[in-house]
Amino acid sequence: MTKVIVTSLNPAKIAAVETAFRSVFPDNDMTFEGISVSSDVADQPMTSEETLAGARNRVHNAKKVIDGNFYVGVEAGLDNPFTFAWMVIESSDRTGESRSASVPLPPQALKALETGKELGDVMDEMFNEQNVKQKGGAIGMLTGHLLTRSSVYHQALILALIPFMHPNLFPPLDKSNPSQNHG
Repeated sequence: MTKVIVTSLNPAKIAAVETAFRSVFPDNDMTFEGISVSSDVADQPMTSEETLAGARNRVHNAKKVIDGNFYVGVEAGLDNPFTFAWMVIESSDRTGESRSASVPLPPQALKALETGKELGDVMDEMFNEQNVKQKGGAIGMLTGHLLTRSSVYHQALILALIPFMHPNLFPPLDKSNPSQNHG
């Protein structure tokens, strides 16, 4: 059985990972487990670089505490004036990374984020909702639920799985070269 570790307890992230893996590997018997690990970056990453580092750090930190076949880090962040997420997927011998679609944020949301608030809290206030980030996220609120956090993450996760779908096209990690392994 293939064990997929999702480095979050957020139901939207876990659902996106499960849907993507089941789409790519429909004949594999898989289990999915969410765990809480640190991203070692700010709760609200403010740049693409910080967001990617957070996803990589989550994978690295998960590998220290739990055994799995795949580790998936999904880190949402900002790249002014957009929100998006980085997907990092690692196995024992491969890494795949992809960035989700970029969602434009209203100027008032950007101003609130600059004061140190997290996007989910800002969306809760803007749309008079509770716990938006555990549901459809800012993406759901801003698109009138035509898209959700899970649906947008699903595409990026499938893209990050390409090296695992076509291992003959992507060389395995060189374990003697730690700089090749981003996690």
